[in-house]
Amino acid sequence: MGMTIREILLQAATSLAANKLRSALTTLGVAVGVFSIIAVMTALDAVERSVATGLSSLGANTFQIQKYPATVFGSGHQRDLYANRKDITWQQALLFRKFMGSKALNVGFVISKQSSQARYASQSTNPDVVLTGGDENYAKANGFDLATGRNLSGNDVLYASDVAVIGSELSRSLFGETAAPLNRKIKVDGKVYTVIGVFEKKGAAFGQSQDNFVLIPITRYLGHVDEKSSIAITVEARSQQEYQATIDQAIGAMRLARGLTVRETNDFDIRTNESLVESFRSIQNTISVGAFIISFMALLTAGVGIMNIMLVSVTERTREIGIRMSIGAPRSTILRQFLLEALLLSIGGGIVGIATGAGAGNLVALKFNLPVMFPWIWMIVAMTVCSAIGISFGLFPAWKAAHLDPVEALRASR
Repeated sequence: MGMTIREILLQAATSLAANKLRSALTTLGVAVGVFSIIAVMTALDAVERSVATGLSSLGANTFQIQKYPATVFGSGHQRDLYANRKDITWQQALLFRKFMGSKALNVGFVISKQSSQARYASQSTNPDVVLTGGDENYAKANGFDLATGRNLSGNDVLYASDVAVIGSELSRSLFGETAAPLNRKIKVDGKVYTVIGVFEKKGAAFGQSQDNFVLIPITRYLGHVDEKSSIAITVEARSQQEYQATIDQAIGAMRLARGLTVRETNDFDIRTNESLVESFRSIQNTISVGAFIISFMALLTAGVGIMNIMLVSVTERTREIGIRMSIGAPRSTILRQFLLEALLLSIGGGIVGIATGAGAGNLVALKFNLPVMFPWIWMIVAMTVCSAIGISFGLFPAWKAAHLDPVEALRASR
């Protein structure tokens, strides 16, 4: 006598519920494997979106010249090679701008210092404010718009004025939502600056707020904060068509400004959107491969566990199988029931692994101010793999159950 799929599914669920602890432990094995890949890929997808947002905030036609590459991999010796490069000085930056002339739309200078603290009256911030030294072209080259007040001027840079333009987040921290910050005096690391403008909100990039910073004239920074810092130069090409030509011209201009001979290699790096993407993808691929290997081993182990549990279940339920077959249950019904039990164990573990993995990945993302993500493709892949594991490792126990001899099964269970 045949049974419908619904009846077989209900029978399989009832059999699994009869051994709750065993079923839960078997499901947990699958969940661990799925958790590891989903958690990692959720976090990586969030970082990837943040990278894309950060690149769009830099501008499609913008690149930077700096002492260090965008990311540094390799041995300590390799990192020391970059650290031993000479800093890009203020004089070299000015020479570079002169050599570039009209070949670039904008050339801006910047130096940044992390972990500064700002104060106004009784209000003070956490020591996480970015103190930035820039010139009059910094805002335009880096895509910042003014909400109120004015930008740094050429005279501010020329005379190293003690003025500052602040980010919207810092403005709220020090002055609240309603107070007018213009012409107020703030202290940053003990030094006093007059607020002349506030930038529009820009959001986060690479997991870090772009609105919690103070921009002061770069000459003021070099004279009163740190005169030995290396300057980063932001260059904006006139168009996407001229982008690569502008990079080539900038390399030549920088070599002249640094006084390099024909035989000497570049002692600076160009940071482009493409270089950042390539660096991220290199890291992403390495982490993904590691997570895949761990997940594969965990799922393989879980699959073996499913097979073992199902074989035990077949042995324990020999009498049940014999009785059902003796009253007319076809072998196909027995096969499908045990196969469905293995499938339910595997899919149940997959669902638990996806839920906990996505949650853990997004907790990491939120910790670093990254957007919440759900890697739907990886979730579908995980469920497909779990289904394949349930079928593959459950097939032999199901076949064994379906091919028991009814007479022998009833005799063996006495």
